[in-house]
Amino acid sequence: MPSPSSSATRNPFTEAETPAVGVALEHLVKDFGSHKVLKDVSFAVSPGEIFVLMGPSGSGKSVLLKQIVGLEAPTSGRVLVDGRDAIDPATREQVRMALVFQSGALFNSLSVYDNLALYPREHRVASEAAIREKVMRALQIISLEDTADKFPSELSGGMKKRVAIARALVMEPQLMLYDEPTSELDPVTSASISEIIATLREEYHVTTIVVSHDRDLALNIADCIGLLIGGELIFNGTPAELRASKDPVITDFLNPKIDLKNPRFKKLAT
Repeated sequence: MPSPSSSATRNPFTEAETPAVGVALEHLVKDFGSHKVLKDVSFAVSPGEIFVLMGPSGSGKSVLLKQIVGLEAPTSGRVLVDGRDAIDPATREQVRMALVFQSGALFNSLSVYDNLALYPREHRVASEAAIREKVMRALQIISLEDTADKFPSELSGGMKKRVAIARALVMEPQLMLYDEPTSELDPVTSASISEIIATLREEYHVTTIVVSHDRDLALNIADCIGLLIGGELIFNGTPAELRASKDPVITDFLNPKIDLKNPRFKKLAT
């Protein structure tokens, strides 16, 4: 997928434009005691780009995501968001970032409407009338206007994911981050979520970082893909370059073979 031509993020509510942001990881290391989770990871995400970070479970993808949003400090190295250190609290004030959690992280006791309205209400960034307009516009963008009065327990898994994306949109982000947005979804719903992510980038030029196991999502919507194995970035390139790779580690990750005579689970460490 080609990168968007615009270098500005378009606000989904006001249509105003602000400079799109880039992200750069410079020799990032993250240890938890003696356990080394991220090992000298470096890559850059251009403004307005979709970057998909793939890798097996336990490879450090979610930890890396927390470094980007400044929830955890690196052991060494740094993350720059729009040229600012991610761990600096001022960065989160100057760059609008929104994280869509793997579980959706919706509040079960609140309606869909109130889940979306929570952030602007808590931060008192708009009047109640303006909040309503913002919330309903966000739901309209992801085609869920009729769910405003429902509760999360009344929604399907795919609808919860879409509501979580709408809640992130209410924050008017310049940088959208997704943690496993298609996990636990059927193939058709997963494709729909992938289309939403790509459409939001195309229409609003928001810089997008996706952590995912979903090969189809990565190969179909990413501008660039990183492959994290054991805390090391072993590949960083375009989907076409990933498809063409002859590296056995990469080909085994993308197209694992099932061998009933020599099952891989018997080789796993306990």
